[in-house]
Amino acid sequence: MNIHSITKPNPTKDRCHMDNEQRNKGFRSFIASLFAMAILIAVAASCGKGDGKSTTGRGPAGPAGPAEVSVVTITPETTSVSTELSGRVSAYLVADVRPQVGGIIQKVQFTEGAEVKAGDILYRIDPALYKATYDSAKAVLVRAEAALPPAKTKADRYRDLVKSKAISQQDDDEAQSAYKKAQADVLAAKAELQKARVNLDYTDIKAPISGRIGKSAVTVGALVTAFQATALSTIQKLDRVYVDVTQSSAELLRMKKSMAAGHLTRSKDGGASVRLILEDGSEYSATGSLKFSDVTVDVGTGSVILRSVFPNSGQTLLPGMFVRAFVEEGRIDNAILVPQQCVARTAKGEATAMVVGAGDKVEPRILTIERAVGSAWLVSAGLKPGDRVIAEGLQKVKPGDPVKAVPFGAPAGPPKGASEPAPAEKPEQADNAGTK
Repeated sequence: MNIHSITKPNPTKDRCHMDNEQRNKGFRSFIASLFAMAILIAVAASCGKGDGKSTTGRGPAGPAGPAEVSVVTITPETTSVSTELSGRVSAYLVADVRPQVGGIIQKVQFTEGAEVKAGDILYRIDPALYKATYDSAKAVLVRAEAALPPAKTKADRYRDLVKSKAISQQDDDEAQSAYKKAQADVLAAKAELQKARVNLDYTDIKAPISGRIGKSAVTVGALVTAFQATALSTIQKLDRVYVDVTQSSAELLRMKKSMAAGHLTRSKDGGASVRLILEDGSEYSATGSLKFSDVTVDVGTGSVILRSVFPNSGQTLLPGMFVRAFVEEGRIDNAILVPQQCVARTAKGEATAMVVGAGDKVEPRILTIERAVGSAWLVSAGLKPGDRVIAEGLQKVKPGDPVKAVPFGAPAGPPKGASEPAPAEKPEQADNAGTK
């Protein structure tokens, strides 16, 4: 009888064997993927070379040509020069309303903020006392005038009598003196009556000028005094306004030197127009004119005051409003202007520009800049008419590089040496290629 030994299965050993087989299969699959990718890369590279044609059907790219830059050609022009100054608006006429006699306010006869005309009654003071004074002065005048004729008659009679020695000289002198005194009493009474009439008229407080009246400082029943320090109200004429701006004395001297040298010329009438920028950044519709330049320099600020007049029919400009004024200084003929984007600064602060010079090569220029005129710089040295200043493309060139200059703002063409794009296939050609 054969006795066979029976071996029991080991589950742990079988599981490890299966894991090893799975790892081997995954590694073989990864190697196969890498091999296939390498074959695809090699095939693509061979298709790109071949007969010297690219996969897109275009020819080989040619050598890169000169960089293309946009240039501005310098052309002399006539330009107006203006200076921006800050200032404030003030009323064309201002009048404070004050009483000229004292008393109690009986009426307020205006609407605050309304337009009033010169001579309109604004306030009325109780006139009772002044009316009584006027009547008394009138009575005194009547009494004085009544005493005048007898004094005159007596003086005339005594003058004849003294000639015939019927009366003494002393009596005649007294009669003549009494007559003159009567005349003086009449004149004094008339003056007092006139004074009483004026004071009575002053009980009606009238507008001294035409304009817009502000708020009232008193109401009915208030006690006011003659020529008091506090104004009852204020009237301002606003159909025209002043704009007062300050200019440094150094700027004033520079402007005068430019005019003396002939670089800056004024208009024939010698005036200067002024434009305004309001607080919200908008430009005022009307243009003003410069009327006055102060003759004294403020020792604290070193500036002078320039005063201009503006029409203000819509009353957009109000007294005290802050504005920025552009004062036209004059005109410059044959000015060299270059856009600000064409100018850079060196480490020393010198203004420079790149110019396309002889042989279409880039040349650096050192500029002398006088001031800004709008979005351009006014150049007094460093550029001449006909120079081509680079406005765009500066980052692609350096001094000495050859460039292709095109006018600033013109559409840029394709780079030099680039081939035209291949025409698209027709639909039927694409279909035929797909069936082959």
